[in-house]
Amino acid sequence: MVSGRLHRCRALWSLALICLLALLAPGPVAFAADSAPDLGPTMRFGIVRSNAPGCEPICPEWISAEGSIEAGTPALFKRMLKTLGGRKLPVVVDSPGGNVEAALTLGRLIRKNKLDIAIGKTVFSSCQPDAKGCQDRDARYFGDVIDYGAMCNSACPLMFAGGIRRVAGEWAYLGVHQITTTYIRTKLQYRTTYRIVGGKKKILNTKIVSRKNAGSYKTYEMSKPVEKKLAAYLNQMGIEQGMLETMKGTPASEIHQIALDDMLAMKLVTSTDAVGLLTAASLCEPGRLATNCREMPGNKPDGLTATAAKPAPPAIEAEPARRDEDMRFVVVRGTNPLCNPDCPEWISAEGAITPQTSQKLRQLLATLGKRQLPVVISSRGGDLFSALAAGRLIHERKLDVAVGRTDFVGCDPGAWNCLAKEGAYAGLSIDAGVKCDSACALMLAGGIKRLVGPQARLSLYPMGQKQMVKAYLEEMAIGPALFAAIERRSVERRLEPGMMLKVGLTTSLQSVDALTGATICEAVPRPENCRIRPSANAEADAPAKL
Repeated sequence: MVSGRLHRCRALWSLALICLLALLAPGPVAFAADSAPDLGPTMRFGIVRSNAPGCEPICPEWISAEGSIEAGTPALFKRMLKTLGGRKLPVVVDSPGGNVEAALTLGRLIRKNKLDIAIGKTVFSSCQPDAKGCQDRDARYFGDVIDYGAMCNSACPLMFAGGIRRVAGEWAYLGVHQITTTYIRTKLQYRTTYRIVGGKKKILNTKIVSRKNAGSYKTYEMSKPVEKKLAAYLNQMGIEQGMLETMKGTPASEIHQIALDDMLAMKLVTSTDAVGLLTAASLCEPGRLATNCREMPGNKPDGLTATAAKPAPPAIEAEPARRDEDMRFVVVRGTNPLCNPDCPEWISAEGAITPQTSQKLRQLLATLGKRQLPVVISSRGGDLFSALAAGRLIHERKLDVAVGRTDFVGCDPGAWNCLAKEGAYAGLSIDAGVKCDSACALMLAGGIKRLVGPQARLSLYPMGQKQMVKAYLEEMAIGPALFAAIERRSVERRLEPGMMLKVGLTTSLQSVDALTGATICEAVPRPENCRIRPSANAEADAPAKL
């Protein structure tokens, strides 16, 4: 777009003239995310080999692509592809978005090389790309993949559209919005030398002699040329135009998450399986080797943690799992004589939060139908993404949460011969000395009522994925004061009761008994988690342990 023009000409010699032309030119196009203050680190690429126990010497490999998409990202991707020597590895992407032109180029490169793509995060088991002085053997890194908390937002879906197989599981997040077009005004001054020959101008050469920044401006609506360009790209990739309409209908300041059913209807995804569809160790079983399987005899890189490239653990003399190693969900019925036959029930959630935690919670909730039981949680923390996913499940089901522990009566559900009676295990809840640390506090934040009694302990410390945590807390209607409090701490620290109330993390300083105490079933109205004990001949409920 030329918004101004200036000519200055003077005689050079009898038959030649020099003309200086100054004009203003527009700049590049970018998604609204490009103008955000912090999109995180630039996208990095790494070839990753599965660290699944027992898969060596033949294990699946993939390309990890994590970070924001910048103008130089396609060049980095091309460099990565050259190292593969024609091998076709799936791309596992996790990106908040970025530059549109770069995303389109990445999508075309992925399609040209006939690569599959999935939304997921790579969890590195030792070193990771860009870590100083750290690179695993044979230019490969070791790790696993999860889709909890993984995202592909803004410009990223355009890159994603390039895959041959396009995989997005139920835990992945794909969002789009309107394009922000940024015009950067640049004043260019040219020197044009020409000669008059026979009364006509003959240009000899043109050269830029100066370049000055003349400001910029933005528009928040998709221009017709850009719309036409994106429509042609999506059509080339076999994607329905519904995706483009969704982009146009979502303000640049927002993100519209596209549901899995809608992604299927738009042909944006070819599968709603988890990311493991492209990276699972089972892909390399004898007789069904996938194209991304590779044999590396004697592969055991120095310095690799015990989870990578190790033989399967012995079947005997294994150390019994500690109670807090992996979060377990159990339906519990209070056993205080004061409540029979109408006693409260709750979900006991105890142990470390792992990538499987949110899925276990979803499975248990499915057995309960529409029943709403409070969650009594005790955990030292763990996987951030799974904690956020579990918190969203709790919030979606409108469940209350209290920090506490369950003391089981009769037998512990972990014992092989301990069975639920009439759909629940017998127990009592207490909160004295019970902890809910780090990621556990974020899971707690999903509750409608959030109780931390005076004898319980809750602590937090600065976490990674700042923007994701901040957005999650906003989603849970918890004010920015909590995020600010987390950011001010350099080490894990216990939150005082008054502070928890002030920042909105808790809704009350009541103990767990407010949700599970023996006398709550006498209240009017009667709490939803109270249940009169069915007769001995009644049909038992669904399984109550996960």
